[in-house]
Amino acid sequence: MNPVLPRTFPLPTVAPADAVARQFRLIEATARHFEGPQLFASDAGVVPGLGRPATTARVESVLADFFGAEDAAFVQGAGTGAIRAALTAAVRPGDPLLIHRAPVYRTTEVTLRGLGAETVEADFNDPDELRGALESGRFRWAYVQHTRQRLADSYDPGEVLSACRAAGVRTVVDDNYAVMRTPAAGVELGADASCFSLFKLHGPEGVGIVVGARDLVEHIRRDNYSGGGQVQGHQALDALRALTHVPLMWSVQSQVGAEVAERLTAGEVPGVAEVRLANAQDRCLLVRLDRPVARELPAVAARFGAAPYPVGSNSRYEITPLFYRMSSSALDDSPELADWTVRINPMRAGADLVIEILRRSLAALNDPKDH
Repeated sequence: MNPVLPRTFPLPTVAPADAVARQFRLIEATARHFEGPQLFASDAGVVPGLGRPATTARVESVLADFFGAEDAAFVQGAGTGAIRAALTAAVRPGDPLLIHRAPVYRTTEVTLRGLGAETVEADFNDPDELRGALESGRFRWAYVQHTRQRLADSYDPGEVLSACRAAGVRTVVDDNYAVMRTPAAGVELGADASCFSLFKLHGPEGVGIVVGARDLVEHIRRDNYSGGGQVQGHQALDALRALTHVPLMWSVQSQVGAEVAERLTAGEVPGVAEVRLANAQDRCLLVRLDRPVARELPAVAARFGAAPYPVGSNSRYEITPLFYRMSSSALDDSPELADWTVRINPMRAGADLVIEILRRSLAALNDPKDH
């Protein structure tokens, strides 16, 4: 029997008018922390008294201001580096750390293993189970992934963070794929730290950031004292420039995804059995096919202009639609979907191109001469 996609609970998105307002707020924050000529120059190195480039410090101030946080620290290693830096500052070896009962993102799993923390699971979809774990008094910290770890996850990240805060449990949030895509980042919802990649927000390769509580951010800076570990001024300024374009770009992308889902559900492309919008890492379409050809489809779609694999999942490199397998953590939870379901992200394309590539790819797979 063919597998079926579970019901998904996509996170809310940002309407274009709100995205424009967010862009304007970012520029207003920039103007509060930069004098005009400083936007066209940058420095490098461990500046005495700062421990990092002055330009980097200014951009950190902009982003802390924009997100309503006490402080922010750039780190190398993109989103993984940001999560690693925050958890290393927060959790000691042997400390119990509350996490969601779900497959952990692979690079985060490596971080947790290296920390030597005792991870304790609770189902964040079940408020009673979460409350029981929090009221046990065991935990100083909880780790929350903003986007979905399991396809059927339904928890409201804001409600999870509120419950943690009410219990006196501090929180580190993986905000990759959520910042600028959803109405509020974890730190705006009350978390102690939001960790995310600037590379996924069209910034330079390898740059991540932790935005949040001053004590945690200062600990990260103390740990990252090496000159070679600093995000240099030109990298920070590049990340800020790129970020100004992201709110509206992602709002449009969310609208395109919704249009594609509606048209595929209406039967516009033969060979499509089922469609779900999901935050399976990035917000995307999960398309279950009526034949088990999902593993073959990305390479065929690439012949018609699709990206066959991600670079940074919404990095500056990715412009044509991405046709790819489901994420590793999603497949850990639902391995039966591997042969039947493909992940599609419109990237910068319109709905017509996404649908045309899918139609042509499935037609080619149906014709032995084209396969």
